[in-house]
Amino acid sequence: MELSIIIVSYNVKDLLQQAISSLLVAAEDIKSEIFVVDNSSKDKSVEMVKNFFPQVNLIENAKNEGFSVANNQAIVKAKGKYILVINPDTITNKDTLSKTINFLNNREDVGCLGVRMLNGQGEFLPESKRGLPTPWVSFCKLSGLNRLFPKSKLFNSYYLGYINEFETAEVDVIAGAFMLLRASALKKVGLFDEDFFMYGEDIDLSYRLKLAGFKNYYFPETYITHFKGQSTRKFSFKYLQSFYGSMFIFVRKHFLKF
Repeated sequence: MELSIIIVSYNVKDLLQQAISSLLVAAEDIKSEIFVVDNSSKDKSVEMVKNFFPQVNLIENAKNEGFSVANNQAIVKAKGKYILVINPDTITNKDTLSKTINFLNNREDVGCLGVRMLNGQGEFLPESKRGLPTPWVSFCKLSGLNRLFPKSKLFNSYYLGYINEFETAEVDVIAGAFMLLRASALKKVGLFDEDFFMYGEDIDLSYRLKLAGFKNYYFPETYITHFKGQSTRKFSFKYLQSFYGSMFIFVRKHFLKF
């Protein structure tokens, strides 16, 4: 099996249907399998998958287990040489899977790969490539210094503003919206840390891959469309609590070991 695709879904039925449809086209010539892990959706997402995509491996959770737990549920069942973790609010371009797999086949040192992401209006999403959120990097983002100096290596390492949108480059962090992972690397570093419920788990796994000697790469020769933020409203209390809570878990785990 070349590729295992994993989608964790929560109350985004229509987007999920669109995501699966695009992935089936992109994986047409690739020996692959698809897992959908549903986190107790109330919008009949499960029924939609059963009716329209009977070939999909469906895992139904009785409650919302969060992103890390749900992905791990599928990863332990996956048979692929590569594992793609991808959000349900995405459309995968037809050449994305073939191009990214070809890149990994030629680079054994790469543990994880991300691609250029565009929003629904076709605009580049800066989180396609990110640096490690050290205390200084996080301060620059929270204070707005990164927006004042968007191409500065000193002030905008969070979004790696000094790396061109179309430049293939080694990066620190791959976004959880599209993480193409080498299964053998996961066996070495472990799965997603289940202390992270939502947000931060992609940063943690990317960092652990680097610590183990693997490289993370931003690959802009193809793209996906990401209709971001559909499951959690930005700047809601739930979003702020989840996002900054996960950042605290990451900093405590890796930088405040005392």
